[in-house]
Amino acid sequence: MKAISAAEFATAMAELGPFEETPRLAAAVSGGADSMALAVLADTWARARRGSLLALIVDHGLRAESRAEAILTQERLAARGIASRILPLSTLSNGTASAARAREARYQALMEACRAMGLLHLLLGHHAADQAETIWMRKQAQSGLIGLAGMAALRELPFVRLLRPLLRFPPERLRATLEAAGVAWVEDPSNRNRRFLRARLRAQLATAEAKPLGPILLTQAKEAAMARKTAEHRSAEALAQSVRFFPEGYALLTSWPLPPAALASLIQALTGAAYPPPLRQVAPLAASPRSATLAGIRVLPAGKLGHGWLLVREAAAMAPAVPAAPDRCWDGRFRLAVNARPPEGSVLGALGASSAVRLRKMSHLPAAIMQTLPAIWCKSVLVAVPHLGYPDSAACRAMPVVLCPPVPAAGGMFLSATEWGCRAAADTLS
Repeated sequence: MKAISAAEFATAMAELGPFEETPRLAAAVSGGADSMALAVLADTWARARRGSLLALIVDHGLRAESRAEAILTQERLAARGIASRILPLSTLSNGTASAARAREARYQALMEACRAMGLLHLLLGHHAADQAETIWMRKQAQSGLIGLAGMAALRELPFVRLLRPLLRFPPERLRATLEAAGVAWVEDPSNRNRRFLRARLRAQLATAEAKPLGPILLTQAKEAAMARKTAEHRSAEALAQSVRFFPEGYALLTSWPLPPAALASLIQALTGAAYPPPLRQVAPLAASPRSATLAGIRVLPAGKLGHGWLLVREAAAMAPAVPAAPDRCWDGRFRLAVNARPPEGSVLGALGASSAVRLRKMSHLPAAIMQTLPAIWCKSVLVAVPHLGYPDSAACRAMPVVLCPPVPAAGGMFLSATEWGCRAAADTLS
């Protein structure tokens, strides 16, 4: 296998643009071969455009060696002039679902670091074999179109873009790239630990009998990505025609039926959940709305709000109040502005039923919506309800709260990049 050239990597990055004239990139670097190759290639790409790369090294703390490995990785990067920062995680422990918990915590730490430093592009080191393993794992779990399309080469989130420029390259070429550059890497023993599902699937796909499965899986993923793209376009069109989404965190459904996927993505945005509810759960409501509670939302007749159906957050399902610190998010949906000046010791949480009754004359909104509005409390005293303008405009300007769900109701974006990643990876593995 030959090393990946700067021109090949530039072609892969061009598919994931646009970028700034002087791009500032972040890359998740574990110290393993895949992420170290990503750092080497991305640094070369950024320097050629007068930009910069910051390697983010997450020290998960799940193995005794993790801190030393993080420091060693930082030293290896520094030897090539690549700036880096170690992000220690202190809340993880081994046990049930430790791999999933570690992955979620790692992504959260990476994205928060990017956001804090104003870095828009976060590069991840997943390659063609990772894509094949992902699709094989999801086939075993009988995933639908979303799962079988595999990992997206490009995913837009509210504050960061997740980029996977290596999806077209097999892992052997990444190691060849490091060998050509004279860069060493760390081997993580958990990658071979059969206690983890991905390690078992990796071993299965590595056998001679299963070797031809890689290109087949990636070809199937390309077809699934194309089908998903069509379905998501239909969902976005249906939402644009049938739904009105309001900054207070509720929506009105004015015509139906809806594609089940459209309703599922709308519910995800209304609840701030990381994933949409299963389509089988939402399909009956999508076909024929009725009063119901489902996946953290309530469906009610629109009443005085007009024709159709009201979808609003279920009060009992909302998250507890959180400290009212600038840039803090509550219930996965409402974020206190970065320039907010809340009172010391205050919290951001729900207005609640009793306060909604007391303030009912301030708004035409029904009680089902009022009680779910974000409010600032200090020692059990209601300080502000920005969406109601309470107590006055000056107080609300000092503590603005913005609806900011983690995923837009219109569903996935830039799926052509997903399709590209699967197609290119299939070509290289075949």
